[in-house]
Amino acid sequence: MPAPGMFAQQVREFIVANFFYGQERPLKNQDSFLREGIVDSTGVLQLVAFLEETYGITIEDEDLTPENLDSISNVTAYLCRKMNPAAGAAAPN
Repeated sequence: MPAPGMFAQQVREFIVANFFYGQERPLKNQDSFLREGIVDSTGVLQLVAFLEETYGITIEDEDLTPENLDSISNVTAYLCRKMNPAAGAAAPN
């Protein structure tokens, strides 16, 4: 499984290349894609397609939430859970 830093870098590169052009400010890992106007609803579908193709995963409808997909940090955490479900199951509540 790739390291979380690799997930973050790949997601950042995708977002910057596809949605963040023309921005004069830096993109922080915690910036909300929707609230900051970086990604719209169509862009979320593009992000999902990128994640599924890049990491060979299926993102279920119930996973299409801001908690999973609304920032680089959220996407990275989601990918870590999705790609290593045993770690997520072992984590305390």
